[in-house]
Amino acid sequence: MSVNHSVSDLASIIRNGYLAKRKTVTSPTSTLRESILKILKDEGYIASYSKLRKDNAEEECFNINLKYHYGFPAISEISSVSKPGKRVYCGFNEIPSIKNGLSLIILSTSSGVLSGHQAKILKVGGEVLLKVF
Repeated sequence: MSVNHSVSDLASIIRNGYLAKRKTVTSPTSTLRESILKILKDEGYIASYSKLRKDNAEEECFNINLKYHYGFPAISEISSVSKPGKRVYCGFNEIPSIKNGLSLIILSTSSGVLSGHQAKILKVGGEVLLKVF
């Protein structure tokens, strides 16, 4: 399967999984996706993730266990900020605070993929990948 932008694809897979009220969804593997999933797990937006090999397939994929609180999804909004045609960059002092700081911003920095508050602590900026609420 051809994917133009892996971050947008991951956001769509997670969003559609929550809309369909699924417990697990699968996504192709990449190091960028794994970094994003690690941040989402550490921040409590997904329950867990693991690599697995599908039946009769040579490719590995991520099995993502979605998290619900009292029947409601842990993520109500997830969208990619940077697009293939328009990249969005910001310095550490320009990292956006969305929904009065209740949301999560995920950035790709020179120090790796970080959450917005980790990037502020390390004083590094970069490309804004996702916003999660």
